[in-house]
Amino acid sequence: MELILIIRVLLRRWYLVLIPILIVALIVVPDLLNDSPVVSGGFTTTIRYTAAQELEAIPGRDGDFQDVWLASELTVNAFTEWVRTSKFAEEVALVTAENGLQINPAALPIAADNRRSIGQVFINWGNDAELVVIVNAVIEVLETRNQDYFPQLGDAPAQVTLLDTPNIVAAPPALVSRLGPFIRLALGLLVGIGLAFLVEYLDPMLRRREDLEALGVNVIAAIPRK
Repeated sequence: MELILIIRVLLRRWYLVLIPILIVALIVVPDLLNDSPVVSGGFTTTIRYTAAQELEAIPGRDGDFQDVWLASELTVNAFTEWVRTSKFAEEVALVTAENGLQINPAALPIAADNRRSIGQVFINWGNDAELVVIVNAVIEVLETRNQDYFPQLGDAPAQVTLLDTPNIVAAPPALVSRLGPFIRLALGLLVGIGLAFLVEYLDPMLRRREDLEALGVNVIAAIPRK
């Protein structure tokens, strides 16, 4: 019964439902028709690397190649945690400043992960030219400053080797940006439905037998439309 009443209200106030939708459509449809690009998510790149302590830097080393691989995996694990720290971002900011790019370390979006002995660094930035400077700074910090944070390395930095050249590509736009026009249309629909029910609530007119019966008035006769 409630569903029937809702449908009747929407059919009676359909024009009120359409008004917000049309207003929103006038704003978003031109952008959809002229193929305007969605707001970009900036640029992104991934640095893949391996790392291990120089064998010559280990005095009296005694072990097999399995030990070497395990040590490499542990080194990459440690580097992954290091890259996630604020100290690493500060080191990168110092290097970029030396190359003429001032950045706030707290705003530097660097993420890291690793798959056993393979480390990965993920960087997003809004400007591709500046991202090149940041990438080079990250590589320099990885290669030359790791011994400052890991005393077990001694005075010699661990050997870091890049597995491929970092490729800077356009990052996909945010999901909210891609779905924005449809979200706004849906909000317009909800506003229209709310407006229809508000007007219906404020309208004192009685239109149907059920309206009178809801007030406790007995209906003894009705005049048909025709």
